[in-house]
Amino acid sequence: MSDLLTRADYTAAANYIARYTSQRPTIGLVLGSGLSSLADTLTNADKIPYDQIPGWPVSTVHGHQGQLVIGALEGHTVAVLQGRSHFYEGYSPQQITFPIRVLQLLGIKTLIVTNAAGGMNPAFKPGDLMLIRDHVNFPAMAGFSPLRGPNDDSLGARFPDMTEPYSARLRQLARNAAAEHDIPLHEGVYTCVSGPSYETPAELRFLRTIGGDAVGMSTAPEVVVARHALIEVLGISTITNLALPDPPPGTLLSHEEVIAMGKLVIPRLTTLILAVLRRLSA
Repeated sequence: MSDLLTRADYTAAANYIARYTSQRPTIGLVLGSGLSSLADTLTNADKIPYDQIPGWPVSTVHGHQGQLVIGALEGHTVAVLQGRSHFYEGYSPQQITFPIRVLQLLGIKTLIVTNAAGGMNPAFKPGDLMLIRDHVNFPAMAGFSPLRGPNDDSLGARFPDMTEPYSARLRQLARNAAAEHDIPLHEGVYTCVSGPSYETPAELRFLRTIGGDAVGMSTAPEVVVARHALIEVLGISTITNLALPDPPPGTLLSHEEVIAMGKLVIPRLTTLILAVLRRLSA
């Protein structure tokens, strides 16, 4: 498949999904590393492996299950992405955001994105949740934007506004839901880097200096495409480890640590998302 995709590519995938299930989702959820079990809470679920959907990128990363689950959750029909692909796996920015385009054609109007992130803010600790207020998208700033190439006006404007990438309305719903359930909820700026290596101490000092509170290797490209499609976005980071600019001697980071902490946070994250969905119904 070419790195530059067209509406025909997205339509082929959307048509396949529409033939596979009679359910028509209006809300999409993207689940990051170690967070896939949230999809198990859906009822009347139709499950489609990514490798069966034409053009859909398949993740090679442990902790990303690799299937689309469509079903009912808190009165909504939702499409849940159990895992995502990443730029560092060798996919182009358009390829890793292919699922968001397909969700757009399926009729998704609201997108909830989650991720595992390193906490740079000294107030954070592993296991915390951070509501994403804004992001810094380093791959796109370096020229690797998912909107690079010819623009299809039927999918979105050539120069989309990014003043409010993460919906203020949805963030307020999340704050209210967190307060109701006594869930501590930080709020901050997510910095997206390409990976797959973790950041050096000097890089972390730089990211913190420019206003970053958490750092990860996903999410921002998906949000750019969702906003290009005028989809309303809510973003939540799970702080799975501390990203320390001055780490103690012998400090090592591992993906296994990220997966393990993601599983521990699942109950709180699930409670928060379900409460947000109930408020959307109301």
